[in-house]
Amino acid sequence: MSAPSTWVKIYRNPNLSINSNQACSKVNSNLAITYFRENRNFTVIFMKQKHLFLGKLSRELLTKCQFCGISYLLLLVLLNPIAAGAVDITQQLHRPVNHSAVRESRDEADMLVRQGEQQEQKGKSDKAIESWLQALDIYHLIGDLKAQGLVYNLIAKGYVQLGRLKEAEDPMRRRLAIARDTEDFQGQIFGLNNIGTLLLQKGEFTPAAEIFTEAATIASDVKNIEGQGLSLSNLGLATVRLGDYNKAIKLLETALIFRRRTPDAIAEANTLNNLGDAYLAAGNYQDTIGTYGSALRMAKVTSDRTNELRAIDGLVTAHRSVGRYERAFDLLEQRLTLATESENLGEKLKSFESYAFLYEQLGNYPTARNFYERAIILARTLEDSKREVLLLDRLTQMLKQSKVHR
Repeated sequence: MSAPSTWVKIYRNPNLSINSNQACSKVNSNLAITYFRENRNFTVIFMKQKHLFLGKLSRELLTKCQFCGISYLLLLVLLNPIAAGAVDITQQLHRPVNHSAVRESRDEADMLVRQGEQQEQKGKSDKAIESWLQALDIYHLIGDLKAQGLVYNLIAKGYVQLGRLKEAEDPMRRRLAIARDTEDFQGQIFGLNNIGTLLLQKGEFTPAAEIFTEAATIASDVKNIEGQGLSLSNLGLATVRLGDYNKAIKLLETALIFRRRTPDAIAEANTLNNLGDAYLAAGNYQDTIGTYGSALRMAKVTSDRTNELRAIDGLVTAHRSVGRYERAFDLLEQRLTLATESENLGEKLKSFESYAFLYEQLGNYPTARNFYERAIILARTLEDSKREVLLLDRLTQMLKQSKVHR
């Protein structure tokens, strides 16, 4: 009759069991085990880190063969701490980080980021991108993934400002990849919203809506109120572009609730502008003017030039649509002043375009021509050949139309 099996479990490794019907040896980085069995005589030797334990599960003495085997194992155990010590020493000999040099490099990169932001505010997005690319190289060298993600976002924004949408997509997706690698859910939410916004500008409304929906889902799952407001706001704007104005208005009204739960007036003004776009597209001019008006007042309080200019553009369109030309001209005057004070040539060009279009609509072709020509000059200054061609085409069409009306 065979001897009954005996199981031994080691308290520091509950997943490891030893069957006394089997004879073997097992050694790994954490544990060395050797055991011998002869009938019911069973001895286990195991080593954990630097400690040696002997567990004897027999009432009888070991055989000579077993003793020799155990002696050999003990020799191995005694040698093992030496190897472990060598590893410890190697780790201790790693070159220490030069914290002073890292701090200086980070300061330089931070300065370049601020420099780029100032350049962008003046409409010099190409120069801003150069500054941000230099900052990105430094952040990469010092291994600051979070800063790299933020700078990728700025670079993408700069390319968008220049109308170079294809080049903007790569840094956006790199920013999103960093957020996913680091399990940065807020970074994922903002990264997805940026990509969705890019798709909107490219006219890819359905994929943009899908991206915004994914962002809204993540924001809801992690209960990120800021992310919910942003994602629903952008989803509402995408829905406007898809022509479902009633659904868009509901989404944007919900987004506004989340926006108002965070102390971010700029975000709220942005959603108000989106809601204004929805009302305008639906032909609801009364709510359009009221919503854009709220966005404009809020943007003025926070000195938020982007939303202030956008609200003015919406109000100009709404007032012009209902024949309130005097109010439209007042708003355009404000717009041109803002663009001039901020030395933003791109926004100044847009102001001239709006003036030209409004005068053309009123049949004042000589004045409209003057503003078109001024806009064309600025397009050349900014080396925006695409905009220049469009303006020249519109001017040519207007001049042909003016001859017909003579």
